[in-house]
Amino acid sequence: MKAEAKQDLSLQYICVEPDNFDSNKKYPLMLVLHGFGANMQDLAGLTPMISSTDYVYICPNAPLEFELGFGSKGYGWHPPRDLCSDEDLEIGVRTLNGFIDEIMESYNFSNSGNKMLGFSQGGGMTYRCGLNKPDLFDQLIGLSASMPNPESLLSIIPSEKTQKIFVAHGTSDAVVPLSNAEETQVFLSEQGYDVLYRTYDMGHEIRDTVISDIVDWL
Repeated sequence: MKAEAKQDLSLQYICVEPDNFDSNKKYPLMLVLHGFGANMQDLAGLTPMISSTDYVYICPNAPLEFELGFGSKGYGWHPPRDLCSDEDLEIGVRTLNGFIDEIMESYNFSNSGNKMLGFSQGGGMTYRCGLNKPDLFDQLIGLSASMPNPESLLSIIPSEKTQKIFVAHGTSDAVVPLSNAEETQVFLSEQGYDVLYRTYDMGHEIRDTVISDIVDWL
């Protein structure tokens, strides 16, 4: 697999190409969204564990940059929950939707059968920017996802629920309460989505067992 950091679109991103990449072939996209305080490298290392042959992975930096201290920078899709206004959230959603449009125009991706995976805040963005694109993304993956108000999704979800959704959360998650994931999966199931909900004996993290279950589910 080949990974390359790029700055040719509105967000910085890493593009990970599969083994034996053929530029004339249309590959499905897997869009991978990191959590608050991380960066585009954070989840790129998981891509070989998911598949080294089936997808082109795009791992963007979120647009909000801030200092972590000691010269390190972190990124977020919007401010933390307690500091996030409706306008902040709208800006984050609009930015990610615009980036999705850009990558679909810039790369020779399939027009359907693409996937979106997000961790923590990136999982919330996966729901907000993926559920209204069933023709583009047929499967969504929310890991330790922050989605405190599932009802806010009602305005964007389509009437026909064709997407499959994988929801995973740690039973000892001290960052995003397990109740958030439970409420989200109940809401999505009640709306008619095909949801696979799994909990794991872990904190706010992604363990190998989670990736293994994702691979089986895909």
